[in-house]
Amino acid sequence: MKEELKKILNELAELNPDMFGKDFLLTWEKSEDDLKATMAVAEALKHFYENNIDSRVFNGGLGVSIFRDNSTRTRFSFAKACSLLGLSLSDLDEKKSQIAHGETVRETANMISFLNEFIGIRDDMFLGAGNTYMREVGEALDDGHKQGVLSRRPGLVNLQCDIDHPTQSMSDLTWLKEYFGGLENLKGKKIAMTWAYSPSYGKPLSVPQGIIGLMTRFGMEVTLAHPEGYGLIPECIEVAKKNAEASGGKFTVTNSMDEAFKGADIVYPKSWAPFHVMQRRTDLLNQGDDEGLKVLEKECLANNAKFKDWECTEEKMKLTKDGKALYMHCLPADITGVSCKEGEVADTVFERYRIDTYKEAGFKPYIIAAMMFMNRFKDPKDMLEKIAKRNSPRVGV
Repeated sequence: MKEELKKILNELAELNPDMFGKDFLLTWEKSEDDLKATMAVAEALKHFYENNIDSRVFNGGLGVSIFRDNSTRTRFSFAKACSLLGLSLSDLDEKKSQIAHGETVRETANMISFLNEFIGIRDDMFLGAGNTYMREVGEALDDGHKQGVLSRRPGLVNLQCDIDHPTQSMSDLTWLKEYFGGLENLKGKKIAMTWAYSPSYGKPLSVPQGIIGLMTRFGMEVTLAHPEGYGLIPECIEVAKKNAEASGGKFTVTNSMDEAFKGADIVYPKSWAPFHVMQRRTDLLNQGDDEGLKVLEKECLANNAKFKDWECTEEKMKLTKDGKALYMHCLPADITGVSCKEGEVADTVFERYRIDTYKEAGFKPYIIAAMMFMNRFKDPKDMLEKIAKRNSPRVGV
């Protein structure tokens, strides 16, 4: 067994996670051991893949994805995670299903779950509805299993909701763990989670909320920066405050991007829609008010345009620690002069950190697979050791 894998397994042996049979919906519902164990399993699965070791733990079965919003990275990451563990994938297209004809959540959840091991859901555009929908699906699965309809209750993975984006924030944290050489080295590091200008509106709040809710768990100094009126869900702000207090970290909010960048070890400039705008947008979407949505979009784009100076430029990067902070983004970034005329980040800054952002994104398939792995196996360390002992090649004979 290679030393790298031994180190991961030793780390896992010191933890006491409690994730067997439990859904992964919000990071702040999980213990610190749960989070650390998920990252360790993800690192082990990454090790297996990179060393051509077959990590399949299912001999058949299905993973079902439900995407209620567009996606590239997360959609393919869920597919790769299913493949990595030996599951087939099926994507539920609600427009082609009976949902359009009034099929209930309870019925849909059970009908897609025969021979199904996991359901991954992305529902991030309706404030106050996405995470609620996931929990409704979970309750329907509980009932189906209890009543003998489902021989096995599928696990749920939150692929992004209105509140949190746990697969993204956990991927980000795992990347930081690797980049800085261990979770212990993150304590005291300053991360600037800042709003940035975008020529579009209506981007979800879940990424910044996920970042402030997770990074504060590990003693980091988290600064949230946004223009006045671009605040997040108040309950998520309270989560970050409590987490920082418990971990010995720090959480501050400012209306200055420059202030957030000063002395930062990591910067995460990302556009999002104001909390109150997402509330209005949800109401209009529920009412089917297309004209109202057009008016709201016009208002929001005009307001966004007041803050075009909220851009991650070379000048702002010079404010960071030694002028060399790590740039992060969940992608796709709005790159000035490349993907848009004016956007979140200068082209030279993005290009310098482009490969780093790709590496950041590269952890997501393993994190999703680890969330599913932890749901299915009471002793993840034992199962990983079995995979290592089996040592079957993934490719070739």
